[in-house]
Amino acid sequence: MDTPVMRVRSASAPAPGQPLNEDLVFQFGPLVGVLDGATVPEGFETGCVHGPQWYVRHLAARIGLAAAARPAATLMSNLAAAILAVRADHGGQCDLDHPGTPSATVCLLRCGPGQVDHLVLCDSPLVLEAGGQVRVVTDDRLADALADLRRIAETVPAGAEDRATRFRQAVGVQRERMNRTHGYWVAAADPDAAYHAVTGTLPLHGPGAVRRAVLLSDGASSAVEQFGLVDWAGLLDLVTRDGPGALIDRVRAAERDHPERLRRHKGSDDASAVLCEFPPAG
Repeated sequence: MDTPVMRVRSASAPAPGQPLNEDLVFQFGPLVGVLDGATVPEGFETGCVHGPQWYVRHLAARIGLAAAARPAATLMSNLAAAILAVRADHGGQCDLDHPGTPSATVCLLRCGPGQVDHLVLCDSPLVLEAGGQVRVVTDDRLADALADLRRIAETVPAGAEDRATRFRQAVGVQRERMNRTHGYWVAAADPDAAYHAVTGTLPLHGPGAVRRAVLLSDGASSAVEQFGLVDWAGLLDLVTRDGPGALIDRVRAAERDHPERLRRHKGSDDASAVLCEFPPAG
């Protein structure tokens, strides 16, 4: 079988005015990934001397090592091995059972002979064109948990001085639901989380062949989910035509022009997009 060709373009940018980018994009041969480190709200403890940027860098490196050591293993298995290895990277100086321990969403795509494997863990979606159809692979469990948290937060009496109380209560409950049944799953310190990811495989040949894919952090997918600038097919076309950086530029403009649509406790977010194209053989 012909060696598959995968063309990759990417862009990643920190939130405006922020010195650190807690997203990370990477490529190790046929494996491409986007990680989105969870920002720690000011005033919250994590039990760890490291931050989200440290975590995503180490997790990406460990994913690459796992893929090199076991190229035929499933994405789930290699992600679990990587999470376990990062536990050791903490060096025994952190409380890895703390509910605020550093964490990250994961979106992976691997091109192999005749097929493309993918994995999505938490809210970093993957947009695919296969068989002439565009679809999005999502993990909605965090969104479902956040909807419950908003309902809980609404029980706190209204008032300017209670906004902080409402927020702290919501964050506390969210942490309690991380990596729990009936909660949501994310890469953190528990390797079992990898086995709760959304995964799939698509062919590279035949009528259902995959032709394009875009891996996104939620700061970039907000173009669809938050601001409604385009639909998923439009996002795929925009990134293909103008490049991943153009998508991030559109999001930044929307953050400035439509602050009423912001859904987070922050006005903007790190944003990353990776385009993978699979031209037909021959």
